[in-house]
Amino acid sequence: MSTPNQSRYPVPDINELPEDIKEKILAVQEKAGFVPNVFLVLAHRPDEFRAFFAYHDALMEKESGLTKAEMEMIIVATSNDNGCLYCVVAHGAILRIRAENAFVADQVAVNYRKSDITSRQMAMLDFAMKISNDSRSISGDDFETLRRHDFSDEDIWDIAGITAFFGLSNRMANFTSMRPNDEFYSMGRQLG
Repeated sequence: MSTPNQSRYPVPDINELPEDIKEKILAVQEKAGFVPNVFLVLAHRPDEFRAFFAYHDALMEKESGLTKAEMEMIIVATSNDNGCLYCVVAHGAILRIRAENAFVADQVAVNYRKSDITSRQMAMLDFAMKISNDSRSISGDDFETLRRHDFSDEDIWDIAGITAFFGLSNRMANFTSMRPNDEFYSMGRQLG
């Protein structure tokens, strides 16, 4: 099992954290079987940890016109573009599980434009990349393209919100030199 010592900043001991953060981390450990390093590294600043995970949950745990797998596709494709090893590996594992398809998850992680995804998902990822790299050029044409693929305006907001939030996450992971847990590499590879 990997340890969180792959951070440029001190990683607090779980038992010394505020009770609400400790409970959240232990709940994740109970569900996943390990503590993803992002929880321990970001616990260095408790108030920012709370805000980060509250926004994460608001984006990722609500009802949406995007499937959970599509949400993970956005994260993996844009994290690859941002050069974020932690998020590509961690969310690639989650994508493998949610899509029940290790091949597509790996394809999206390397080059979504060559992956076996639907034209709807391709349009979604093209838009996410535009949000990530050139948001000032977003126009009504982008919305029309997405609407033709049956995305609602709320779905379009979700694509943008997930892209923007994980842009922050990518930058913090790179800045802290956060390393993916070893467990992520094999997750979801033996489905069905």
